[in-house]
Amino acid sequence: MEFSYFLSAYMPDGAYGGKRLFSDMIEQAVTADRLGYHGVSIPEHHLINITMIPSPLQMAVKVATLTRHVELLTAVVVLPIRDMRVLAGEIIQAHALCDERLVIGVGRGAYPYETARLGVPLEQTRDKFDESLAVLEALLTREDVSWSGKHYNFESLTAMPRPASKVPLMVAASTPEGCYHAARRGYDIMTTPLSGSHERLLDQVAGFKRGRDEAALPGRRQKLFLQRGLFAANDEAQARRIVALAHEYYKRFENIKGPGVVRNGLIEPLPRKQTVEELGRNLLVCRPLELIDRLAEYAELGIDEVIAPCGFGQAHNETIEMMHRFAEDVMPHFREKKRAFG
Repeated sequence: MEFSYFLSAYMPDGAYGGKRLFSDMIEQAVTADRLGYHGVSIPEHHLINITMIPSPLQMAVKVATLTRHVELLTAVVVLPIRDMRVLAGEIIQAHALCDERLVIGVGRGAYPYETARLGVPLEQTRDKFDESLAVLEALLTREDVSWSGKHYNFESLTAMPRPASKVPLMVAASTPEGCYHAARRGYDIMTTPLSGSHERLLDQVAGFKRGRDEAALPGRRQKLFLQRGLFAANDEAQARRIVALAHEYYKRFENIKGPGVVRNGLIEPLPRKQTVEELGRNLLVCRPLELIDRLAEYAELGIDEVIAPCGFGQAHNETIEMMHRFAEDVMPHFREKKRAFG
């Protein structure tokens, strides 16, 4: 089982500033490369102060210039708010500039506040996503593509330049049925239980496996990437403090998933039903030995890669220290298991 470091790009205090935040994200990405993380995952969101990277392809190219090894995964590019005829060329260019380390994770969007203000109400994103993905795949793999559909109608065209190699695509899905249907269509899957229970995670994994088994692709093993909030704490006191910060983060997250109370780009923290204690049981915020035990179950479930969001509003230097602790005390255990069993 591998690990991808997620660039959380969370700015609870607007005075911190985007330039400083992006500098932090770059340092974290470079640190991940030096420490041996398998990948760096880059989100896309607009108009708000969580997962605040408006252009994941720009960030991927910047990170690629400063790193040598990490896979660069967009987590995710939001298809319904983009024109696939433009995006296809941008992806091909970024793939080349990233030395072909780029994997394009795609999704339909998650926040009603965001998609509506960009012209696509959330309830319309599923239909538009499905057609957009089909158009994007056609443009990435074929020349002289024409289209007649509900959302796209265009005469023959070719995305230029042509990719030197196949651009890997991955689909994000959040429900067990979504995981099933996307896997059944042959895609690698990215999913997350967010702050939800381990039982929800198990249902998502089961949905993926059911779809993968029905797809039964010859000669290719579909992969499952699972995102879960994670922090390798140096003691119990730090773990409790990080969980408390995560609870504040999810006050904003659940707001933007629901009512969307935003002032000057900053999401208001609203009360939430889940207690700090319940959240602590669900997230992977604990000392390294306990973290190894809890992640071992993920490995036994057949999860190929854990995407690790570790930024809950703590200081940047504390995040860097944690990245070292996780790489040194946790990651080697799973590399040894991989050598032993795979």
